[in-house]
Amino acid sequence: MISQVLVLNGPNLGRLGMREPEIYGRVTYGELVEVCRDTGRKLGLHVDVRQTDSEAELIGWVHEAADARLPVVLNAGALTHYSYALMDALKMRTAPLVEVHISNIAARAAAEPFRRESVITPVADGIIAGFGFLSYQLALQAVAELTAEARAAGTGGESP
Repeated sequence: MISQVLVLNGPNLGRLGMREPEIYGRVTYGELVEVCRDTGRKLGLHVDVRQTDSEAELIGWVHEAADARLPVVLNAGALTHYSYALMDALKMRTAPLVEVHISNIAARAAAEPFRRESVITPVADGIIAGFGFLSYQLALQAVAELTAEARAAGTGGESP
């Protein structure tokens, strides 16, 4: 049985390859999409990758995932640090949620103190950060494992 997962990306992630290449690298958003889809195929997941610069659209996708009981891999970008509206939407989740970041946000906090806090982490099953695109691959692997465990337990993949 193939499970569906949403990989949701917030503001500025569509600019990968051009945005601060010393932090995010030169690989493009299109290449990230392919990495996620390829990883999903290997794990038996149908991966739907989306990106928006709109907080409202991102929240709408989170509602869609909750209603459909879909797991989510989320890189909320800068919204990670201050979007209580997004956090409230994520509290309604009905399946696994893995927070993901390309860069190590904790290491970046010395130069950018606002990065010390993630309002997403307390409502996520876990966080993977600092491994570039490998962070997404690891997050998808975690979702596959969490979903399989839930199916084996007879809970259908639901989280809290």
